Amino acid sequence: MTTDPFLADCRARLAFDLLSQTWNAVVLWALRDGPLRPVELRERIGGISPKVLTETLRRLQFNGLVDRCPHPGSPPRVEYGLTGLGRTLLAPIDAFGAWAHEHGDAVMAAQDAALGSAGEDRLPAS
Repeated sequence: MTTDPFLADCRARLAFDLLSQTWNAVVLWALRDGPLRPVELRERIGGISPKVLTETLRRLQFNGLVDRCPHPGSPPRVEYGLTGLGRTLLAPIDAFGAWAHEHGDAVMAAQDAALGSAGEDRLPAS
């Protein structure tokens, strides 16, 4: 196993890919206090469409981070909760949030300065 993050088979790159998906960390964080139904997740998160939430939950389930727990009844319902593996990502997500809280204004100021000097309202092409 390699630890070079620039190689495709590096475990660190896998972790960065998981956290780079916009909604993955948000959904994981929303589930930190226990299982929720999709409608409860959407209410807690805000700004996420049902389609995007479903795609995110499927992706997280595929990666072993979230469990889907169907409950019989009328009407049937389903809840999603963190797996043990998913719970291990809460500390890194919390660390990213703390970094954003501490440095977010500086990042936004740099973006504003770059947009002001470029005279455009868009990000540079990557």
